[in-house]
Amino acid sequence: MRDNPQYALTDAHEVAELVRAHPWCRIVSHVPGSGLVASHYPMLVDEDADGLTLLSHVGRPDERLHRLGTGELLVIAEGPHGYISPSWYGLSPAVPTWNFTAAHLTGTPEILGDDENLEVLARLVAHFEGEVPQPQLLTGANAEYAERIVAGTVGFRMRVDRIVAKRKLSQDKPAAVRERIIRALREPGPYANPALADDMAAHAGETA
Repeated sequence: MRDNPQYALTDAHEVAELVRAHPWCRIVSHVPGSGLVASHYPMLVDEDADGLTLLSHVGRPDERLHRLGTGELLVIAEGPHGYISPSWYGLSPAVPTWNFTAAHLTGTPEILGDDENLEVLARLVAHFEGEVPQPQLLTGANAEYAERIVAGTVGFRMRVDRIVAKRKLSQDKPAAVRERIIRALREPGPYANPALADDMAAHAGETA
């Protein structure tokens, strides 16, 4: 990721919150003989761990494709992002840009045994199913089914050793310009992006 110190996101707690809010992540490995390998999986923050630690699983045979556990894994998390038109600035000259929040999280995964993997799967399902009226969990009546399907997945825990993260939300612009951008993102149009507008408003006090 390009080094822009003015946009650097260095607080591990804020990075953890990014993963909690946007758990669908990319995982990337460099595999000798194969080159780069990428997959997409949901991540949980291990709330019981010291330091930022991620929990997830891959479906077989992705553990072999990534050679999971034998080397570093890059996990990429993203928040809301989108195009920012210079026509919204009220300034001239100006150029377009892209606002975003992203984190590159690197560590070496620890492969989990079947019991821990089942626990992580149950936590993942409970995390997302908790939002629906009639949650279908991997416990109770579904426990036997869960034990049958766990063999098709490989769970892992990854303590994050290196964080490179950036929050670029027009902090370099005057407050009045940022307000115009937020309004424009909330209006109907080809680049309407209420989620990005909300993120900009939530961090309105930050400056580059």
